[in-house]
Amino acid sequence: MGGHMTRAIDAQILNPDVAPDYRNPPKFDPMLGFENGRKERVMMVSAEDMDVAKVPLRHRGYCAHLYIDWRKCMQDHFFRPSKCDHPKHDFENCEFEDYVLRMKEYEREKRLLKRQKRIREKQLQENIGG
Repeated sequence: MGGHMTRAIDAQILNPDVAPDYRNPPKFDPMLGFENGRKERVMMVSAEDMDVAKVPLRHRGYCAHLYIDWRKCMQDHFFRPSKCDHPKHDFENCEFEDYVLRMKEYEREKRLLKRQKRIREKQLQENIGG
């Protein structure tokens, strides 16, 4: 609960120059620091399929295909929703993993911004002192 407030205070008040803007794409190369590359994330469902399935905007992410499966199961087993516990668990687990991945990307961007700031300050000190 306090993590959101701490992050907001850190980003907006204490260190606005090294706080990533989560509303914009990352400033650094996504492959920076990964010698063997990274697995690219792909959407399993197209936007048209999500429109047809009436997926709410908040669920239109990388886990939309699991959301569609879960909702279809709920429709098929209307009077026995306990039959859909497994698809629901899969969807919620995917949402959690997506959240963790987004937080890791945020922290990675933050560390790279701090690194960039340290390098700039070091170069500035060398230019002034040298």
